[in-house]
Amino acid sequence: MFEFTTLAPEPNTPAIDVNHLRKRYGDFTAVDDLSFTVNEGDFFAFLGPNGAGKTTTINAIVGLVQYQQGIITVFNKDVQRRYREARAYVGLAPQEYNFDRYLTIEEILIYQAGYFGIPKNVARPRARQLLQQFELWTKRDSDVTKLSGGMKRRLTLARALIHAPRVLILDEPTAGVDVELRLELWDFLRALNRQGMTIFLTTHYLEEAEQLCNRVGIINAGKLVALDDKQRLLSTASQDVLLLTVDQPVREVPQALTDYQVELELDGRRLAIRGAKPADYPRILRALESRGHILVDMEQQRSNLQDIFLRLTGKGQP
Repeated sequence: MFEFTTLAPEPNTPAIDVNHLRKRYGDFTAVDDLSFTVNEGDFFAFLGPNGAGKTTTINAIVGLVQYQQGIITVFNKDVQRRYREARAYVGLAPQEYNFDRYLTIEEILIYQAGYFGIPKNVARPRARQLLQQFELWTKRDSDVTKLSGGMKRRLTLARALIHAPRVLILDEPTAGVDVELRLELWDFLRALNRQGMTIFLTTHYLEEAEQLCNRVGIINAGKLVALDDKQRLLSTASQDVLLLTVDQPVREVPQALTDYQVELELDGRRLAIRGAKPADYPRILRALESRGHILVDMEQQRSNLQDIFLRLTGKGQP
């Protein structure tokens, strides 16, 4: 069982509460009137295209940037007025590596623990446990220049956990790692979440968010465009696609299908139809048959988080 070192929060207190956050850099507004809540025990995906404001929001939560408007609390501790208390609750695994190259791997963890008031006699055994857990033990006396990209990712996560926080913020935690390590990290993060840790995740891999998270927020151009339970978001915001393959190219979409979004594929021999419900299928098939088309294949393609992301942001991967 993971043992938290910070005091237990008040019951029913949000892990992270962001209210009307606005952050500008000169004339550029990076985050615009952003509000959302992450509940204790959530595995929360915070998604958006590059430049949408994800990292700015994270930096505001952990006190790395000053913002012009809004209030952010971590377990009811204002991150500006009660910074030390709020920050003690949070472990941050940033996207960019920022290790001290003059320290050994073990020293990096011990020094990090010191920032949270953890004495060396407590930090050292905890560091060694994490080094073994993340398969870095044989590298404990090396500096970071001797580590592979995957090992640096593991060290980033170990450093975020050294003070045993209640909230873990992960900014692109599996970027640049191989598939095997990614799956290992998924299992580890699931285990942490089952033990009660609140996890806040940004990722380029939408499959990762769909596999791991129970709640999803999507930000675009600094504004929140979606916030919901993952399953509810998938069921209410999705548009399943009906794929119909016919024996000969369709030259013109039948008038009866103009109520739907129809795209012709495979030189017109396949129709991708969005917005149709199962009750509509017989009418769609009759419309094609009336034009002399014979159905060759029929498939219903379920929407996933990537489809929803693309529709809400107008862009591809985050």
